[in-house]
Amino acid sequence: MGASALPADASVLAIDGAVKRFGSRTALAGLDLRLGDGEVFALLGPNGAGKTTTINLILGFLRAEAGTIRVCGIEAGEDPVGARRHVAYIPEQVALYPGLSGVENLRYFATLAGLDPSKDEARALLAEAGLAPEAHGRKAGAYSKGMRQKVGIAVALARRARLLLLDEPTSGLDPSAAADFSATVRAAAERGTAVLMATHDLYRVREMAGRVGVLSGGRIVEEIDPTALDHAALERLYIERLAEVAS
Repeated sequence: MGASALPADASVLAIDGAVKRFGSRTALAGLDLRLGDGEVFALLGPNGAGKTTTINLILGFLRAEAGTIRVCGIEAGEDPVGARRHVAYIPEQVALYPGLSGVENLRYFATLAGLDPSKDEARALLAEAGLAPEAHGRKAGAYSKGMRQKVGIAVALARRARLLLLDEPTSGLDPSAAADFSATVRAAAERGTAVLMATHDLYRVREMAGRVGVLSGGRIVEEIDPTALDHAALERLYIERLAEVAS
């Protein structure tokens, strides 16, 4: 379950001048972003802003026309498999095997990564990810979205992923589940995991993220310290920046 060491000054994620086009449409127009150990960065933007494209470039599913995307020093476009060894991705809807329990799902996905956690280790990881002990042996088909996400985070913990990618993680969660998931993400960051979250949830970014980048027109048009603004001020600034790009 070990992870390879990095130089102390290395970024977990380094995106420099990334450009991605789909035909005549430019999805990313020179995106720059750096993320270090234990940082939580929220890419905040409307649908079509380039959030999902950014995630797919990091995962190596797409290649940029220009610029570089490095994960733990590995160029994602040149060595996507190597880069993905350091990444855990939790999509908007986490897919688990419904007939398997939380413990069994975690052990199965860990096995795919070349790991072999015992049942006790799997239970400890699920508890660390915030899944209640009484749910560990329950079939995943009965899990809520928030519970499935926690299994996903437990898999990331098992792999000791350096970078956790979250795509619209709070979409469809009720307020209690969203607050619970926010606490889980903060706990992962406190253990040193870097977190990049693509979202349009203005409210939750203030709870989870230490830095917020407003993504519009394929680039970050403003970086914000969310703790410096209340929700109304953050919403106003976000709308203003989107309007400036559109004008």
